[in-house]
Amino acid sequence: MRNLFTLLAIAFFTSIFSQQNVTDDFEGNGTITTWAGDACGMNKAFLNPFKTGINNSNTVLKYTDEGGQYANIRFDIPVNFDLSINNTFSLKIYVPSSSITGSEKNQISLKLQNSKIAAAWSTQSEIIKTIVLDQWQTITFDFANDNYININNNSANPADRDDFNRVLIQINDEDNTSKVTAYIDDFLYDGTIAENNNSGTNPIFDNLVWSDEFDGTGNLNTSNWFKQTIPIINGQSWANGEIQHYTDRTDNSFVSNGTLKILAKKENYSKNGVSKNYTSARLNSKFAFTYGKVEIKAKMPFGVGTFPALWMLGQNITENGGYWAETYGTTGWPDCGEIDIIEHWGANQNYVASALHNGSSSGNTVNKGGRYIQNASTEFHIYTLEWSATKMVFSVDGIAHYTYNPENKNMQNWPYNAPQYLLFNVAILPNIAANFTESAMEIDYVRVYQESTASLFENNNLMDVSVYPNPVNDKLTIKIPNLEGASKAILYTITGKKLYTFNQNSRLETHDVSFLKSGIYLLKLEMNSDSKFIKIIKN
Repeated sequence: MRNLFTLLAIAFFTSIFSQQNVTDDFEGNGTITTWAGDACGMNKAFLNPFKTGINNSNTVLKYTDEGGQYANIRFDIPVNFDLSINNTFSLKIYVPSSSITGSEKNQISLKLQNSKIAAAWSTQSEIIKTIVLDQWQTITFDFANDNYININNNSANPADRDDFNRVLIQINDEDNTSKVTAYIDDFLYDGTIAENNNSGTNPIFDNLVWSDEFDGTGNLNTSNWFKQTIPIINGQSWANGEIQHYTDRTDNSFVSNGTLKILAKKENYSKNGVSKNYTSARLNSKFAFTYGKVEIKAKMPFGVGTFPALWMLGQNITENGGYWAETYGTTGWPDCGEIDIIEHWGANQNYVASALHNGSSSGNTVNKGGRYIQNASTEFHIYTLEWSATKMVFSVDGIAHYTYNPENKNMQNWPYNAPQYLLFNVAILPNIAANFTESAMEIDYVRVYQESTASLFENNNLMDVSVYPNPVNDKLTIKIPNLEGASKAILYTITGKKLYTFNQNSRLETHDVSFLKSGIYLLKLEMNSDSKFIKIIKN
């Protein structure tokens, strides 16, 4: 039988996770702590004025739309909803007819949004339900089966998405100045969310997920890199008063002797009718990611007026000519977030700096730090960013020089919970030395690591477990002969994404897996402190 239970050495999570329900009874027993109101009054502990019917709770949430054009209440959760299995939200509501003005429809809408983008509403999905006045009722919003409205017609079905972390509730529609009062109670999401353990344990980024070692000769690997050439300001200029043209020529960016060269040159060059006296290159990675360690071994160019940078931008930036802008662009700079892993100025030789630009500080930002190093332009140094959900640490050759960790994170100071991509460039500033001819930034490698992989192992206490049939159609039986107490069986995708948890309360139980799509999954069995992974094939 054990031959059925092939163990896979795949990605496993080194962070500790706990499951949290998303619920609030407005009597101090909820898990939602971020309720907020927009253009409305809100009281989260209001004495229930209508103890009748299905709701005899002592306290409820009171929502008062005093004519605000876009009044609503909302809350955010720390990580995103996974609607692939659990997709229903419910609440109780009472709307007294005496509180209503205007002729709007008596309705409630629940909207799912992504607070991690500046225009949170721009990719929302909404369900609208009719309500009955002067009585308590339970309203459910099922994003798998109810009629929904995607504000962006290109958005996927909400049940297939995992980019929502905000719930917004609106009574009697929007874009009007009518008034209404509503009482809301017993909000519930039928699933759970995985929340990072706040034990202070730092993630270990040791799983290499993307890299370029710059081997070979000639042009760059076009699967990894895009050469950005269109100036971002009216098609004429680059930011910071830079005076170069960026080109896609191998004259300005190429690989030789095991390193990437980004070569800034003094030469007259015309593009789109604009002539400039300097050329260089600006590279965009075709890889974007959220959280991890970026390690770049590089050597800076020489010359007063040279301005090289190894940095990152939010994948959602609406930047002219950028690789991602056409397909992902929704947010302008600086709200998209910028991460400067390292910047160097030829006028301040051997000083290297790191910085963050966002809605809380941009341009001459206050979010920065740096230090002097030896031989920045004659020797290779290792520039590193460690980026987690809570902070960023910047270092050179293993010595940290700046940590960014705003205490109260919000979209202004922390847009860094969404994918970013890498940029490498050498700019030329107006103070370029008169005798400058050319100089290159050299990069030996760039490597991106995320949380580690771990080999899975057999545990003696779970050796005699049986899981059948395998392959499985709709019903999966798990037999644990030596079960003591209760155990759990957790389903993961083959890439390590958690899907569902079964509770195993007896030695032999059958579980419904009909909701799974055809494919290969991992089943993690947990009993006391023991665990075991088993490969499951779903027909």
